[in-house]
Amino acid sequence: MRRGALGRTTAALSSLLVGTALVAVGPLLTPASAATTTYTMPATGAVKLTGHGYGHGHGMSQYGAQGAALKGLTWQQITSFYYPGTTRATLSRTVRVLISADTSRDVVVAPRSNLRLLATATREVRLLPANGATRWRLTVTADNSTAVDYLLAGTWKRWWTFTGDGAFLAGGRPIRLYYGGTSHQFRGRLYAARPTAGSTDRDTVNLLSLESYLRGVVPAEMPSSWDPDAVASQAVAARSYAAWDLSTPSRATHYDICDTTQCQVYGGYDREAAGSNVAIDATRGVILTHNGTPAFTQFSSSSGGWTSAGSVPYLPAKQDPYDGWKRADGSYGNPNHNWTTTVDVAAIERRWPALGNLTSIEVLSRDGNGEWGGRINKLRLRGTKDGKATLVDNVYGSDFRMKLGLKSTYFTFSGVPTKTT
Repeated sequence: MRRGALGRTTAALSSLLVGTALVAVGPLLTPASAATTTYTMPATGAVKLTGHGYGHGHGMSQYGAQGAALKGLTWQQITSFYYPGTTRATLSRTVRVLISADTSRDVVVAPRSNLRLLATATREVRLLPANGATRWRLTVTADNSTAVDYLLAGTWKRWWTFTGDGAFLAGGRPIRLYYGGTSHQFRGRLYAARPTAGSTDRDTVNLLSLESYLRGVVPAEMPSSWDPDAVASQAVAARSYAAWDLSTPSRATHYDICDTTQCQVYGGYDREAAGSNVAIDATRGVILTHNGTPAFTQFSSSSGGWTSAGSVPYLPAKQDPYDGWKRADGSYGNPNHNWTTTVDVAAIERRWPALGNLTSIEVLSRDGNGEWGGRINKLRLRGTKDGKATLVDNVYGSDFRMKLGLKSTYFTFSGVPTKTT
């Protein structure tokens, strides 16, 4: 797993929240504001926060893509706006996806027509018989070989044993995988793969084409019912992000990318939707590149009206006129564009117990863009404990956000005494 999650601690929802927030790497490209603003906290009770956006704000706002599409922008124009300076290219390849919820010592699948077994060391392929079995599995033998078993009348029976790893395949048709008390279908091949040479563990790895992989990703990141150009923009961003991830060195050797918010959410065949499949086909193979390499196309639910500078030049901080789109009745179509919440002072004190009683919060720096000077980079917390002044310095805005469950770091404290120096 190559990149930690940030705003995606809430999984990408294709209904309410829409979006993922992948951690930026490297420094911000815009200078932080130098002013320090001090907010005096009440001794008890809650403090009101007023904010914008959901997620880190780098790159494409997903709600912004929908707003832009509703204004008539094409997916080419949308991706050019959110990733300025990138160029379009095409890529066709396969990808190995770790099914992170199935890292047990076996891979269990349902029987189906044309289900076959591949022994990877010898490349031998055998057709599995229609023998009344209700399950087939790949499992580990005592000598660390791979065994193929089938479940018949409640009893596992051995069918074949071979050296090396193995995989189930069905000519590209979906295979149902059982794990963790549930089951899901996946296109391509399902491998029982050793995490390291000689390991007696097995991870389930799904090998399939990049286009088939996207069919399980795009509807997990954005509602397939949205405007076709918005969904097509998401397809290009997700394909480009996967291409960037595939081009980035990884310590893992048995898979390329994971299926969680650490990479991109991947739900397999069961997550596919007609609208997103159309968008993927309409943009087949298209990725964004910069200086000839895949672009780091971060995206999040909502920019709040300003995108945030990322670690590369094509992720600038800029005004986003599309994020705050409204419906015909004048209401906001993006519930994350503006938001308010309250945080109990005691909750802050529990997260930083060294403070004792919180007395004030100082915003040391923001990213220098948008309302209030933009997203919070660093804070300082002051308090008193046992009659002595306490201090927690250089608290990152992202850490404050995560510990308190806030939508973004693009916020200010409202209704409290304020002083700026």
